[in-house]
Amino acid sequence: MSDRPAPSEFQPAALDWDAHGQPQSRRYGDVYFSRASGLEETRHVFLAQNDLERRFAALGEQERLVIGETGFGTGLNFLCAWSLFASTAPSGARLHFVSVEKHPLTRDDLARALRLWPSLAEQAAALLGQYRAIHPGFQRLVFDGGRVTLTLLIGDVLDTLPTLDASVDAWFLDGFAPAKNPDMWQPALFAELARLSAPGATLGTFTSAGFVRRGLIEAGFDMARVPGFGHKREILRGRYIGSAQTPVDPWYARPPKPAADRRALVIGAGLAGCATAASLAARGWQVSLIERHAEVAQEGSGNPQGVLYLKLSAHGTALSQLVVAGFGHTRRLLERLQRGADWDACGVLQLAFDEREQARQAQLAAAYPADLLRAVDRAEAQALAGVGLDSGGLFFPDAGWLHPPALCRWLASQPGITQVTHREAIRLRRIDDEWEAQGDGQVLGRAPVVVLAGAADITHFEQTAGLPLKRIRGQITQVPATAASQSLCTVLCAEGYVAPVRGTEHTLGASFDFAATDLSLRAEEHRSNLDLLAAISPDLHARLEVANLNADSLEGRAAYRCTTPDYLPLVGPLADASAFADRYAALGKDARLRPDTPCPWRPGLYVNAAHGSRGLITAPLAAELVAAWIEDEPLPLPRAVAQACHPNRFLLRQVVRGTPAPQAGPA
Repeated sequence: MSDRPAPSEFQPAALDWDAHGQPQSRRYGDVYFSRASGLEETRHVFLAQNDLERRFAALGEQERLVIGETGFGTGLNFLCAWSLFASTAPSGARLHFVSVEKHPLTRDDLARALRLWPSLAEQAAALLGQYRAIHPGFQRLVFDGGRVTLTLLIGDVLDTLPTLDASVDAWFLDGFAPAKNPDMWQPALFAELARLSAPGATLGTFTSAGFVRRGLIEAGFDMARVPGFGHKREILRGRYIGSAQTPVDPWYARPPKPAADRRALVIGAGLAGCATAASLAARGWQVSLIERHAEVAQEGSGNPQGVLYLKLSAHGTALSQLVVAGFGHTRRLLERLQRGADWDACGVLQLAFDEREQARQAQLAAAYPADLLRAVDRAEAQALAGVGLDSGGLFFPDAGWLHPPALCRWLASQPGITQVTHREAIRLRRIDDEWEAQGDGQVLGRAPVVVLAGAADITHFEQTAGLPLKRIRGQITQVPATAASQSLCTVLCAEGYVAPVRGTEHTLGASFDFAATDLSLRAEEHRSNLDLLAAISPDLHARLEVANLNADSLEGRAAYRCTTPDYLPLVGPLADASAFADRYAALGKDARLRPDTPCPWRPGLYVNAAHGSRGLITAPLAAELVAAWIEDEPLPLPRAVAQACHPNRFLLRQVVRGTPAPQAGPA
């Protein structure tokens, strides 16, 4: 099932505002909160009924509480919970808030609504600062240095909640009244609440409708009517007393949580490694980031400009869902950097350069909301780009370019991260419940957890030698800007790309070479990139005075991309391949079997790699996914998408197809 609504279903909230400046849904004809006092209503219905003040205060250092909500609305419930958490919980505790919203407010409407609550101004400002690129699917927002995490599920609750992988401690069962929004208040919703509930999970809801109470009881909740707030005589409070839900297939189950010693080694300091280190450090881990070069971002993440390019399918594939969610997460991260020098949301224009591309773009324009992408004709495309073009295309208004080393440096500078440079890890050994990374006869570090983030080089380790990774060489060309070329004001993409000026240069590229085994710059690839530029915009080609350039003396960079046979990254925990093949050999005769034998995990060993040419978009969110696997947190992606990226997918295919298991060394 796709978690992305069709465009006819996805619409932002349409609001009317009363004389007191309070919002009401035009679509549902209902208020977002009590006209008497939305703040006090939230505190009574959701905070008090879930006993959150006591539970926050009782959290231990490094413990967390997960709240699930139906109906994010104006974010009032989230902000109230966050404010209470900030004032009562220990400094090392963490709050995860997961909320579903079918019709998210626009940023302007959200800002107007939140001005009603001056006591929440600090939290509201932080939410508004991160409230960007809120597109259908899963969107992760991170606050207070990682202490508070908000995962928004944008779409219909009965489509999105079944895709969530989480264990929820407290529920805010919100949303418009059952009489106004009957499609939500269904037995299927109550069953999903039960599936996702931790043992003893609590629930509060403003409604006291009998069918809601009976439905929740049938799903496994012990429900009681309690006094309501304002004109509401009664509301409902509950606790989950049902049985544990059916586990997932063992090869996609959660691995055992690491011991309390929160130390990790991350090997490889490109974007995937730096982001993974930052995600773990935000959760209180002490991380050693091991890099063979003198500093971070020296290989595939070292280009002067990379493009936030969303290559999508119109069919809601796992890769497209990953790309949309990852784009939002990266886009929000970039707000920490210096705009103009480190990044720019100048937009990306994907040109419709032939009939096949035009047809593909028409499908995409019909499948995604206009605030993510929209079709533009040639005249509008030229106005957006500032240079002459031969066609229109798709415009991604919130995308742009990024200086990847700047993001890597910011991520790697977070508290809790120690950079270990000029050291190449070449061997891993498991000794006394810890991994030992060795290189050049030295011990580079020891920790209970290791995350391998060194692209295709991770197959040099015995434990990962069988992973199906391949390298693709790519070369970019740096072209000196001219006075005329500086009119380019958006990224242009066709079969290649060219970015607006950064400093004194434009970046264009990039070549693809599946056979190359060296990274020396090649004049013929510079010429190929210049040919791609000519196809993108003959006008810009002339403005850059390409006829006067000597390809033999142009600057550029060459690096390897790393990808997999299905072009999805490898993200998650690693199993022992030989033991996996033995344990699940019966699947080779009947792939429908679902054995209950636990997966033979390699304890504490994880991977974040193989992002191909999409790493700027997918690697940072993949780091959050790795951290969620390690910490047993709500996953930041739909469960099916996380499984599509899981390393075990290839081991499973080998067993089902009866192909030999890859040979890996001892732990």
